[in-house]
Amino acid sequence: MSRPVVAVVDDDPRLLESLEDLLESAGYASRCFSSAKSLLADGLSDVDLLITDIGMPGMDGFELRDQVRQACPDLPVFLITGRHEIADQDRAQGITGFFRKPFDAGAFLSAVSEALRDRRKGG
Repeated sequence: MSRPVVAVVDDDPRLLESLEDLLESAGYASRCFSSAKSLLADGLSDVDLLITDIGMPGMDGFELRDQVRQACPDLPVFLITGRHEIADQDRAQGITGFFRKPFDAGAFLSAVSEALRDRRKGG
């Protein structure tokens, strides 16, 4: 069986690199993008889970989530943020995971694993 593919979108290259290392170490294939636009240009056909930063130039994580939801309604989407605004939590309703940076790697991987398991079971 092929490894689940996790797409990560963040404009911070250090975070992209650390998330890529974390996901690969847990047995996932990761695809990293520095913007929502580059992810959408590449396509979502082989993506099993999406992790996106909220605060990015151009299209932010909420807008990306909305576009992805239209194209792939069953794709789990995790939002990550370095901001600590309550409004973000309110807007994050209906998403699979919401994590504030820096987040606990174990809890994060556990949530990713659970979301992928739920998706394989059909929601």
